[in-house]
This record gives sequence, C-alpha cells and structure tokens, in this order.
Amino acid sequence: MRGHNYRSLYMHELSIALRAVETIVEDLADHSGSVLSVQIRVGALSGVVPDSLRFAWDVACADTRLSGSVLEIEEVPVRIWCEACQCEHTLPDADFVFRCPRCAASVTEVMAGRELEILSVELTEHESPQAH
Repeated sequence: MRGHNYRSLYMHELSIALRAVETIVEDLADHSGSVLSVQIRVGALSGVVPDSLRFAWDVACADTRLSGSVLEIEEVPVRIWCEACQCEHTLPDADFVFRCPRCAASVTEVMAGRELEILSVELTEHESPQAH
C-alpha cells in the first residue's frame, strides 16, 4: 500500500471498533451476561480493512463487558447489476473496475459491498439466584 500511512489506517479501524463497542454496550444496558462474540458484516467498498479491525477489536473492548469477546467478520464482495446483460455479477477481489465482467458495459448500480453493520451479539446466560 504505497503512499498510505499504516498508522492512520489502523486508527480508522480502531475508531470503528470503539464505536461498535459503544453501540453494543448501550444496546445491552438492560441485559445481563458477558458478550462472547460479535458478528460484523464488512463490504469490500466500506473502506474498512478486516484484519486491521480484528487487530483493533481487543483494544476497543478493554475494560468493557465485551472484553475477551471474539470478533467474527463476514466479508461481502462487490456485487453489481449490469443493465445491458440484465444480470448480477460479483467483481473479483481488488479489481474494482466498474465494468461488467461479461459484456464490459459501464456499471451504474452497486448491489452489495458497501456494508458495515453489526449482525449479531452472542451473550452468556447467567442464572438468577432463585433458579436453584
């Protein structure tokens, strides 16, 4: 990645990880239990480097109820719709030339690949003291 500052790339993913942790902590305020895992969907066009996000996850989770949780990332390739072919195609990784791989027509619609969303959170279940 010539010309890119690796530190700024990592800081980008760290800020995303911190915001995800903050969102999850807020959403789970009324739930007990620890977070075991978090599944996040990351599109190839989202600007997020999955390996950097994984690296930042433990730092972002420190001193929260997500500490020790596993980050699972579903990577979404770029899918486009070709008006000329009337077909949906997946673009090859790292080849974001927005032309149809079948007919070479210019692509006007991206169907998938921009995603950045929290899909699920897995929690431990704590038994209540009266359950025995």
